[in-house]
Amino acid sequence: MRLKEQVAIVTGGGSGIGQASALRFAREGARVAIVDSELAAAEGTAARIRAEGGDALAFGADVGMPGTADANAAAVLAHWGRIDVLMCAAGFSCGGTVLTTAPDDWDAVFRTNVGGTWLWARAVVPAMQRQGGGSIITFASQLALAGGRGNSAYIAAKGAIMSLTRTMALDFAADGIRVNAIAPGAIDTPMLARGFGRQADPDAAREASRQRHALGRFGRAEDIAASALHLASDASAFTTGTTMVVDGGWLAA
Repeated sequence: MRLKEQVAIVTGGGSGIGQASALRFAREGARVAIVDSELAAAEGTAARIRAEGGDALAFGADVGMPGTADANAAAVLAHWGRIDVLMCAAGFSCGGTVLTTAPDDWDAVFRTNVGGTWLWARAVVPAMQRQGGGSIITFASQLALAGGRGNSAYIAAKGAIMSLTRTMALDFAADGIRVNAIAPGAIDTPMLARGFGRQADPDAAREASRQRHALGRFGRAEDIAASALHLASDASAFTTGTTMVVDGGWLAA
């Protein structure tokens, strides 16, 4: 087991990539705290982990609300005594260009994606410093590397996360804390479905996106969970400050 007796926090763990990663971490021996904006979804993932013999906590939280991360991290420390892995998978996308994106929507995208990453890292780094190390996994996007149409706030936020990841990696390397980002391609999750649903012809948009991937399919949440496990574990002990692209060949096409 690659995460035996470690403690992981996964934001956005109620569905999609976050849920798949929380389940994978638990199967590799981790005790997992699942955070989601919908408590019922977080509890659903925790229940699945417990049904498989694992140990899990569930929190319903707005990841971008100041104070929430501190309180939840403190609860995890009180329950398990340590935090080894933080995975910031919670995300939000609204679509739109800079002309069509409302200011409130722009702020909400940055609040969840960038703010949620910053606040949760800020909450767990002191514990990792005391322990002598840890792994933080953030989420970028292949679109932050290549650009894309009609999703300006989300793409800009993912670019900010890549820069924040590199900065945190340098700031905390001496503490033994590794910080890396994953840049997924199109992953078959509820967020992807909502994105296609905003298009004039959702089916055509979905097919065009699928064909852009050299492997000829969308990614599965489990594909990203496998990469997250690598970054969480000692298998990536010499990896920090990087962005791991897991996009089925999207950028190469």
